[in-house]
Amino acid sequence: MEPPSRFRSLPEFCPECGSVLPRPGPPSTVRCPRCSFSLRSADFQGCPLRTSLTFAAPGWGRGAGPAPQEGPTVDRSCPRCAHVGMWFHTRQMRSADEGQTVFYTCPRCR
Repeated sequence: MEPPSRFRSLPEFCPECGSVLPRPGPPSTVRCPRCSFSLRSADFQGCPLRTSLTFAAPGWGRGAGPAPQEGPTVDRSCPRCAHVGMWFHTRQMRSADEGQTVFYTCPRCR
């Protein structure tokens, strides 16, 4: 049996270090991933479980999205109309350890 906690907190936080506790599951104890403080799963009986689910807008993540109406310009020629000078914007499409993707928009033909 673990010693009593140092202070009282909300049930979803560790009473020792304040970290977010994992959801109670099949094991009989819930162990804090940071400080290893453990609580009995039965201590969570009757506690409300709040979750939320947010859906992205339709089409989010496909392509570059709406083209910017203005923005920084780079000296690059458009492959369609050969106009020199294109707007660009960047977007993080993959994980943070990979570079951003650069999207170019021609102000003449879009």
